[in-house]
Amino acid sequence: MPPHEAILSAFITLLVTVDPPGLVPLFLVLTAGMNKQERNQVAIRASLISFGIFMLFALAGSTILTALGITLPAFRVAGGLLLFVIAFEMIFEHRQERHERSAERAITRDLIDNIAAFPLAMPLIAGPGAISATVLLSGSFATTEGRLVLVAILAATILITYVVFVLAHRIDRILGETGRSILTRLLGLLLAALAVQFVADGARALVNAG
Repeated sequence: MPPHEAILSAFITLLVTVDPPGLVPLFLVLTAGMNKQERNQVAIRASLISFGIFMLFALAGSTILTALGITLPAFRVAGGLLLFVIAFEMIFEHRQERHERSAERAITRDLIDNIAAFPLAMPLIAGPGAISATVLLSGSFATTEGRLVLVAILAATILITYVVFVLAHRIDRILGETGRSILTRLLGLLLAALAVQFVADGARALVNAG
């Protein structure tokens, strides 16, 4: 069983990277005009699709890297840098603007019954940062028991995301624009610290390997 600190760190990393509260306004925009049952169907489908994407990279991430000739320490450094960029966008609110542009494009190009897959499941839930974090964590949870723990963490993250979508209207009213802004910046700061740790661990491993 991985240490409790590692499990908590992995859970925080994934939850912050997915950023369910930050997806609330986008979910409401994408499901505008739908009734409660239709929004719930979109939330379920998006959650299942994104969970499948995360599972693929959690279980086969190392194999994919090996096939491409990429070492885990190198990916750890690259992934950490990517997560830091995402954290920067969260702190300065650039990420929300980018996601809103993705949502607007999807509404004009795709039928309403496909929005659960795009852009909701990918790239809004299972975006590049969250996928990178999943691959990085799969290297730290490499044993059979560790993989089961990682799957449980992913399931918990997606479950929280689903619940947030179901309660989107209430959460949006409670947080308001100011509350969302403060929460996003706090989560961005946490993600920045975790990203620096990923880069430091990867660089140390590369130096030791060289």
